[in-house]
Amino acid sequence: MRQWLWIGAVLMWLVSDATAAERARPNILWLTCEDMGPHLGCYGDAYADTPNLDAFASKSLRYLTCWSNAPVCAPARTTIITGVYPTSTGSEHMRSNVSMPAFMKMYPQLLREAGYYCTNNSKEDYNLIKPSDVWDESSGKAHYQHRKSGQPFFAVFNNTVTHESQIRKRPHKAVHDPAKVRVPAYHPDTPEVRQDWAQYYDNITSMDRTFGQQLKELHDAGLADDTIVFFYGDHGSGMPRSKRCAMNSGLQVGLLVHIPEKFKHLRPQEYSTGGTSDRPVSFVDLAPTLMSLIGQKPADWMQGHAFAGEFDAGPQPFVYGFRGRMDERVDLVRSVRDQRYVYVRHFMPHKPYGQHVSYMFETPTTRVWKKLFDAGQLNASQRLFFERRQPEELYDLQSDPDEVRNLAASPEHQDILQKFRAAQRALAEKIRDVDLLPEGEMHRRAAGSTPYELARDDQKFPFARIRDAAELSSMPRPNDVAQLRTLLSESDSAVRYWAATGLLARQAPAVDASRAELTKALQDESPFVRIPAGQALAQFGNAGDQAAALPVLLELAHLERHGVYVSVSALIAIDELGAKAEAVHAQLAKYPRTSKANPPRMGDYVERLMEKILKD
Repeated sequence: MRQWLWIGAVLMWLVSDATAAERARPNILWLTCEDMGPHLGCYGDAYADTPNLDAFASKSLRYLTCWSNAPVCAPARTTIITGVYPTSTGSEHMRSNVSMPAFMKMYPQLLREAGYYCTNNSKEDYNLIKPSDVWDESSGKAHYQHRKSGQPFFAVFNNTVTHESQIRKRPHKAVHDPAKVRVPAYHPDTPEVRQDWAQYYDNITSMDRTFGQQLKELHDAGLADDTIVFFYGDHGSGMPRSKRCAMNSGLQVGLLVHIPEKFKHLRPQEYSTGGTSDRPVSFVDLAPTLMSLIGQKPADWMQGHAFAGEFDAGPQPFVYGFRGRMDERVDLVRSVRDQRYVYVRHFMPHKPYGQHVSYMFETPTTRVWKKLFDAGQLNASQRLFFERRQPEELYDLQSDPDEVRNLAASPEHQDILQKFRAAQRALAEKIRDVDLLPEGEMHRRAAGSTPYELARDDQKFPFARIRDAAELSSMPRPNDVAQLRTLLSESDSAVRYWAATGLLARQAPAVDASRAELTKALQDESPFVRIPAGQALAQFGNAGDQAAALPVLLELAHLERHGVYVSVSALIAIDELGAKAEAVHAQLAKYPRTSKANPPRMGDYVERLMEKILKD
């Protein structure tokens, strides 16, 4: 009898111990870096020297299809901090400063409410205005060691050594041999390109050493068995045609996740030590996953899907990317990926990938690449970056990992194209993609509210009409010029904006057929309609058209009169006109380049554009 009582007691102890383990809350540590794709030994890159990360991968789960959603830091980090697509909150544009709805919270707020000590060391760079109570500490001194005794922690340590700026830092003592670099098909094979790529890998090795030290610190503190550890970069590499480019080269990152045995009940179904997952995941999924790992259901307003923990949502078929304004250059791109294919949708196909973002042109690779393009010395794959784009692109990553062979027109791939096209369209509708509005127009309509809430007001934001106009504008079809001319009389200014943009993109024949409508549009109440109408007439019209259009563009370029969003758009048009706008350069040179009224994160964009225009 005593033996059975003893056995029963042992069983009860084992059950209670297991239950206690399930009730225990894990610490969560994110060790992150900047501007780095999956260029690691554990991802099969033989050129990489990353022993610490490779060892970590051998005891963790390695995700093969992880996207940052945005190919540049600020919107990527904005996606992470909310679990909401910036294209839904109006915060996709680089270094914007947007209000979010009062009911939304940044994930550290939610973790703190659950009792976690939350630290960030130290980069933030969010495009959403940060509430006052997000972190317990966010600074270069922030550390989980400062928490209360017994308090679970969430901590981020971000390594900046891999940032784009460090690729071009000179002098630099080379470690990786530039002669052994694999130059991707889209880059010219020059000494400058090889050095930049080799230096990028040198920086990754430096980051790897710091990663090893951070893991050792966790182990030495006796916390390794109680802590879930994530590693990832904040978007693709800092090389041109990666950073700022909403293709796989700019969006894919390595993601390594280690969930200790103590918390094996939180592991996703596919978890195995040293294993891989082909489940598509992205940054919008990180906040919901955090909530799931601490046993809380993700908020209904979060748009991502938990990929681990109690509320694992299961594999999703696609991940999604986007590009909006990058510093001083306007663009609108949406992309979709599954395990094999990448689909890219350009809403401004008349603009090249390689628009002149001044910060990007500080990299030697960018400068030599553009110089060779201007000299006509590039092959077809290398020219793509500076050429007019196709409205749709489709790439097979199995046969074309560098994404240089567009399959969108391939008869054998039409079913795949249609599937991805439908996925992109469905997400835009689901999240109410508010960035189909010009940035300044979005802010005007959202006055007194937020862009997210604006997007759900069909009176102020007739989504279907604007989306249809944007799609018509960017996708040439029979009789579309006549339709665009008709849309220039629509009541909604965003519809008229897309109509004028579509006629500009179709160049001389469309402008010639639409002269009367475009000339009338020079007097439109919206500056965002006047600008593409003016550029179309000045670029593809006759001398009379230019005489009518250039003063309109010049006037709208005045920063203090019209604000930064209008000024930037008008200056871009003047810059793209090149020699055809020389008549206004002398007067433009007298214009103010800065304004105290500028949003705080957009202080020098007008100055950059004016310097480029007047220098050229």
